[in-house]
Amino acid sequence: MANIKSQEKRNRTNEKARMRNASAKSAVRTAIKKVRKAVEGKDYELANKLMQEAYRLIDKSVSDGIQHQNTGARQKAEIANLVNSIAK
Repeated sequence: MANIKSQEKRNRTNEKARMRNASAKSAVRTAIKKVRKAVEGKDYELANKLMQEAYRLIDKSVSDGIQHQNTGARQKAEIANLVNSIAK
C-alpha cells in the first residue's frame, strides 16, 4: 500500500487507464470475431461492412497508444485476407 499521496493518486490513474485499455482491446477482439463469423457464413457484404468497423477500432486503439502500430497493421492484414478470400 502506498504511503505517499502522489503515489496513491498515480495508482488510481493507472487503474482507470488499465480499465479503459482493457475495454478498447476487448472491443477490437470482438470486432475481429464478428468479421470471422461473417466470413464463415460466406456473407461478403456483411463481412466487408464489419471489416470497416474493425479497421476504425484498430486505428483508434493504435492512435491512442493502446496497441502497437505493427499489431494493428497485422490485425488489419489478417481480416483483409479473410474477407478477400470470399470475394466474388
